[in-house]
Amino acid sequence: MTGLVQEPITPRLGSCLTGLDLKQPISPALAEDLRQRLADRLVLVLPEQNLDIPALKRATEVFGPLMRLPYVAPLPKDPDVIAVLKEAEERNIHVFGGNWHSDFSYLEKPPGGSLLQAVDLPPVGGDTLWADGVTAWETLPDDLRAVVDGRNAIQTGKPYGVKHRPKVATSKSVKMTRGDPEADRERALPAVRRHPISGKAALFVNPTYTTRLEGMSEEESAPILARLYAHMTRPEFQCRHRWRPGDLVIWDNRATMHFAVNDYDGHRRLLYRTTFAGEAPVMA
Repeated sequence: MTGLVQEPITPRLGSCLTGLDLKQPISPALAEDLRQRLADRLVLVLPEQNLDIPALKRATEVFGPLMRLPYVAPLPKDPDVIAVLKEAEERNIHVFGGNWHSDFSYLEKPPGGSLLQAVDLPPVGGDTLWADGVTAWETLPDDLRAVVDGRNAIQTGKPYGVKHRPKVATSKSVKMTRGDPEADRERALPAVRRHPISGKAALFVNPTYTTRLEGMSEEESAPILARLYAHMTRPEFQCRHRWRPGDLVIWDNRATMHFAVNDYDGHRRLLYRTTFAGEAPVMA
């Protein structure tokens, strides 16, 4: 697109886009271009966007219908937006997104992806990391590939259920429902899924929601999953974003995991988050 500049963040994962103002109307041609760039690079960083909530929602709908997430309370005045907030006085707690995960991957139709608009940031810290499930699959050792290729993984809403309910202090600023037995319901989803736009295969397991591999117990699955997670989060498969005022980040949830770094005790951090719907995963 005219005036748009794309620079890679790492060789395979993430791009920074400049020369774009998403506060302005988004043409069909630009929308299609952004969808293709996201499918190719999986994480897009757009500096100095400073989108208000209506503009953030319009940008989200470029990638799919707005999706309301279960168990996480949205803004009181807008059910499509979550305030990802940690107040300065909240110390020694577990933050929202503070483990490697793909958002709500246990749902029949997991989210396609999300947008985060920076509002208030600590002077340093609070970075977000993403890991590339496509490259992880392409480089997976043969013995692990033989185990997961064509197999489902069993996923549940562990953080919101009864069996795996977290026992650590969590943020009071992001209100979440816990202890719902329905969240413990097992769902079989492909361990390797096909991206609907790029056609690429990506590992689709994560330590937050995956409990075991189909046909195996949790105990039998544990060492295999541990090896998968160690491979998926190798540094060369990651990109890291240091947030700046006004930054907007868009990521594809189908083929990445992400991790919110909790290293900014004593400082306020607020980002507004929207999510766009995805489809039922198709086995690669």
